[in-house]
Amino acid sequence: MASGSTLSPLQVPMELHLKNRQKLLESLRQHLSHSSRPLHGFVLLQGGEEQTRHDTDHIELFRQESYFAYLFGVKEPGFYAAIDVANGESILFAPRLPDEYAVWLGEIRALPYFKEHYMVNTAYFADEIASVLQQLYQGSGAPLLFLLHGLNTDSNNFAKPAEFQGIDKFDKDLTTLHPILTECRVIKTDLEISLIQYANDISSEAHVEVMRRAKVGMKEYQLESMFLHHTYMYGGCRYCSYTCICATGDNSSVLHYGHAAAPNDKTLEDGDIALLDMGAEYHFYGSDITCSFPINGKFTNDQSLIYNAVLDAHNSVLSAMKPGVSWVDMHILAEKVILESLKKGQILVGNVNDMLSARLGALFMPHGLGHLLGIDTHDPGGYLKGLERRKEPGLKSLRTVRDLQEGMVITVEPGCYFINALLLPAMNSPETSNFFNQQVINKFNGFGGVRIESDVLVTAAGCYNMTKCPRTTQEIEAVMAGAPWGKSS
Repeated sequence: MASGSTLSPLQVPMELHLKNRQKLLESLRQHLSHSSRPLHGFVLLQGGEEQTRHDTDHIELFRQESYFAYLFGVKEPGFYAAIDVANGESILFAPRLPDEYAVWLGEIRALPYFKEHYMVNTAYFADEIASVLQQLYQGSGAPLLFLLHGLNTDSNNFAKPAEFQGIDKFDKDLTTLHPILTECRVIKTDLEISLIQYANDISSEAHVEVMRRAKVGMKEYQLESMFLHHTYMYGGCRYCSYTCICATGDNSSVLHYGHAAAPNDKTLEDGDIALLDMGAEYHFYGSDITCSFPINGKFTNDQSLIYNAVLDAHNSVLSAMKPGVSWVDMHILAEKVILESLKKGQILVGNVNDMLSARLGALFMPHGLGHLLGIDTHDPGGYLKGLERRKEPGLKSLRTVRDLQEGMVITVEPGCYFINALLLPAMNSPETSNFFNQQVINKFNGFGGVRIESDVLVTAAGCYNMTKCPRTTQEIEAVMAGAPWGKSS
């Protein structure tokens, strides 16, 4: 597209969402058949609405509700959509816009545009939902609506079931749809994978650009700005998957740095380690990538020790990943590799298995190893019905405890951080103090932390790393010194 990038924005086929609807319909019909229930009724979803900033008339940039985006790919607010379980046909319900919309906001699209563009069978206005579904219903009695209602185990918020005028004339099922649709989102289609790969490609390229241009004396927000510019300018990514974490120095031990109270505003200093967790979103599908590197372009011995501990954990997990492998086991493997490295570096002393039993790994990596990724950064489906969240430190932070399946996309993001709020009590506790070489670990006070995060597709034989960033210390130092990277090399 331009000299600043090897990539061009991807053309997105609406067939992607058609296939997602077919996948849901097949799963839902199978469930109904096994439950000896009739194959009729409508899946009905309500899309997102535009939101204003508090009590002002400032309209925040709209991003579609994720389940609605998954099934229909609609970018506009105010829509509803239905799938007829009996015949598989899809129906869009568009908002009836006022005439002044054409003056202030642009062309008012006719219904046939939405039918053709979003590859649905028919399109009506949203104020016609009740009458249209009543006319289309082939069963006896009141028409049945399968509505989306269920718990997101990352946010502890519930999906909102559709509401419309006249819904009281319908029977409602609030339990069947959510687990089935969520499970559909867990296993990605080839078209979904291509979008996640594109988001990874442009984000990886942007991370390399930031790595090359980072200099002592800059502000953290300048690194964020470079990333956002590159992914939008060259990749067409108007949205980020999440708020950028641009942490340097001791800030890199703050796991979710970058929020409004810690807004990526520190000055980069010589000797700082940088931890940049940033990922672009393209046509709803996201990426989630973390690179860690020394701001001055050269790793110190201490930085190399911690970085390589995390890189070894990252690579060990990738080598072990395949269908059927327990994600809990992968987390414990990452902890073990990091603890072994810290022992080798004389930060810790004693038996590594004893350290694991004492949950020492959670002091250095309090978050989970990774999470499902897709239309949401923390994609749903991490806890199937019957799966319990672990109670132990570190393990209780896991966003899934599932066994891996072919077609899952999951982040692998081990980290090692020096967080006083965790380490100081442990260093003074009779149960754990004997594991610490106090003299050596004190040198790491203010070090911050290292995280390496890649987005990984589980394949039939193992896994594929979709992220294309420099990872070894040699690769990072070479790129920061001006060496080529990626397709341009």
